[in-house]
Amino acid sequence: MSGAILFIKEDLKTTEVQEEIFLGILSIISILGILAGGRISDAIGRKPAMGLSAFVFQAGAVIMTVSPTFEVLMIGRILAGIGIGFGVMIAPVYIAEISPAFARGSLTSFPEIFINLGILLGFVSNYAFSGLPAHLNWRIMLAVGILPAVFIAFALCIIPESPRWLVMQNRIQEARAILLKTNDNDTEVDERLSEIQLAAGITDAEKHQSKAVWRELLSPTPALRRMMITGFGIQCFQQITGIDATIYYSPKIFKAAGIDGNSNLLAATVAVGVTKTAFILVAIVLIDKVGRKPLLYVSTIGMTLCLFTLGTSLSILGEGSVGIALAILSVCANVAFFSVGIGPVCWVLTSEIFPLRLRAQASALGGVCSRVCSGLIAMSFLSVSHAITTAGTFLVFSLLSAISVAFVYTMVPETKGKSLEQIELLFQNNICGGFGNKNFISLKFLGDKHKVSARTA
Repeated sequence: MSGAILFIKEDLKTTEVQEEIFLGILSIISILGILAGGRISDAIGRKPAMGLSAFVFQAGAVIMTVSPTFEVLMIGRILAGIGIGFGVMIAPVYIAEISPAFARGSLTSFPEIFINLGILLGFVSNYAFSGLPAHLNWRIMLAVGILPAVFIAFALCIIPESPRWLVMQNRIQEARAILLKTNDNDTEVDERLSEIQLAAGITDAEKHQSKAVWRELLSPTPALRRMMITGFGIQCFQQITGIDATIYYSPKIFKAAGIDGNSNLLAATVAVGVTKTAFILVAIVLIDKVGRKPLLYVSTIGMTLCLFTLGTSLSILGEGSVGIALAILSVCANVAFFSVGIGPVCWVLTSEIFPLRLRAQASALGGVCSRVCSGLIAMSFLSVSHAITTAGTFLVFSLLSAISVAFVYTMVPETKGKSLEQIELLFQNNICGGFGNKNFISLKFLGDKHKVSARTA
């Protein structure tokens, strides 16, 4: 959209306010998809829900491609937002539930890889099609977005259903058959199945009527409250530090730094896309080796420095060559630090910290926090920039990023190498803050103790 919006404005004669609404509405409206996705994925399964997500998004992309007016364009954008809401909620939950503990972090980061790859391809297509007539180029840019939904249709013919969802439906043998495909031996599978059944509360000792999920979320236990603060908080900080504004409005940021011409602006955004995609691969390699929390520290501290540098550069250096170089470097470094930490880790944490019976709908609420913050930032960026300048806006982002460092220290536990059921014990025993190493012995003890209880069950 960052490139397409330049030509949409030229072709459909949109105003700046319409531009803000068009860009920001996707995040806001995706809340409908997120909220519906949690309940639908619990009702029909993770796999069919992902298919529905792809279908709705594809319908939105088609409508945007052929839209003759801004109003029709908005209808397509709204449908795309609902489809995205489904996807961002269901995909991390599904991957977390089907992955073995030793590789869960890397695998749950896969959606972030392809989001970044999509952004990069979007930047490249913007640049590639920018030379076409204004009434045609932005339509081709948006039409490219139809293709991934087609690939998902083929993937759904291959992937299995979530074993944890099958256990919740009391389809134990089907769940066991799927676990056999991702674990080494029968004994390990039986242990994992016992843990899942224990977490789902459907063992012989725990078959009782529990509170409705939403009632439990609205009146949480102390442990669940800590989970919600951690999960929802990290989702908010991921967005209020301005990453979506940086992506959507990168041509405007570079224009403020002094770059002229649409082609030059879009070429600079390609560098942003390449950087963002390259560093997400670094996160995938490291997330299950060094852990979630160290990556979050590197990410949030690095982003703070880059956002402060960008704001300072735009306010002091102006539009000279040094200012342009420093602006491009700061934006690229900011998205690099985002991609190596809080970008993928945020979704990994949200998908793995909640109890099984609450996971889908709690993750949905976390997604709501993310989308609300993203939409508010995207819909207000231009107005705020006019009020306090683009430089001032990024200095505010740097302050919020600094606060996120403190949040990570105090509220986020290390979850590397723990089963989803063991992670639940971290919050029950209030082992969250700090650097994580000092808690290693107690976490190991809790994990071993839980394995014994699961094996007994």
